[in-house]
Amino acid sequence: MAENETGQDKTEEPTTKRLDESRKKGQIARSRELNTMAITLVGTLSLVLMSSQLGEGLSQLMSDSFTISRVDIFEPRVMLERLKQAIIDAFILLGPFFIIMPVVAILSSVILGGIAFSTEPMAPKLSKLSPLKGLKRMVSVKSLVELLKTLAKFGLVGGVTAILLNYLIDDFIVLNTMELHQGVSRMRDLIGWSVVLIASTLILVAAIDVPFQIWDHKKQLKMTRQEIRDEMKETDGRPEVKSRIRQLQHEMAQRRMMDEVPKADVIVTNPTHYAVALRYDQTSMGAPKLVAKGADLVAANIRNVAAEANVPIIESPILARAIYFSTDLGHTIPAALYLVVAKLLAYIFQLKVYTEHGGTTPGQPELSVPDDFKGGKYDG
Repeated sequence: MAENETGQDKTEEPTTKRLDESRKKGQIARSRELNTMAITLVGTLSLVLMSSQLGEGLSQLMSDSFTISRVDIFEPRVMLERLKQAIIDAFILLGPFFIIMPVVAILSSVILGGIAFSTEPMAPKLSKLSPLKGLKRMVSVKSLVELLKTLAKFGLVGGVTAILLNYLIDDFIVLNTMELHQGVSRMRDLIGWSVVLIASTLILVAAIDVPFQIWDHKKQLKMTRQEIRDEMKETDGRPEVKSRIRQLQHEMAQRRMMDEVPKADVIVTNPTHYAVALRYDQTSMGAPKLVAKGADLVAANIRNVAAEANVPIIESPILARAIYFSTDLGHTIPAALYLVVAKLLAYIFQLKVYTEHGGTTPGQPELSVPDDFKGGKYDG
């Protein structure tokens, strides 16, 4: 089982952050056997399928190149033109092959781990010059697997080649009895398809190497539980820092809420345990809005701020609890409380008129709430 420098077992799967960091460093799963197999197999198969066209094209190119008139031989400009044309014809003839091979080389390289570009692997590291680390790499499991792959490739290719030669020996012997053109064509087919078949044996090596490379890559990225905890602290912050941030955010929210209390139309209290501040603007609000609320010490602060700003304070324990538990800060009150809050606001308006102009003292209305809002919790 893998261990890190502290001796702890690396038993945990790598986190998303560890995977992203390894990709940025260019540490991704790669299989050289997959790349070798794809290039060899596609290259030989392409040459076999294009052999007739390539043979005829090259024969014609050689014929045209060596068929030179006496006049052209003594004209350097004409000879340069013929050379340039021969090079162009050769590139056109071999163009499909030159296009296929780079595409196959790129696709086979990125199909396993995807595209990743990083300059970090090219940076010089003194640790790479350490004899101890070099010896450790030589006797590692990965080195053993590489040795086994090499032996397996040698055995497969050598074995398949021996079997093919034994199977096709009679066909090769018969070639000397054929006419030149027919013999060359037959030899081309025998050698071409034999090479394709031999290259196909590398599929088995790649099929073994790809899962191993994926497993080895994940094994190298595995983490200890302590590393995961340290990463979580770095990502999310230390608990004491997070607690302080939450405390500051809470204090800022409380200050913003207290700034809204002087703008309220009425404060409804429990009278000591709860306090809620309501505001209603007929021109911009569809229903009264809860601009502040609090319990115990916060409720006392709301009452003090309201008293300093001359905001009316009404004692109604049932209504105060109903609004406190049913309405979020900054939201309008539930529709079921519209009627009772409308009575309250009408009373506040009458009280304001009485205070400014005198007259009959308004009586405080009975503020009853629906049964769903009683008991301190909203059941709706």
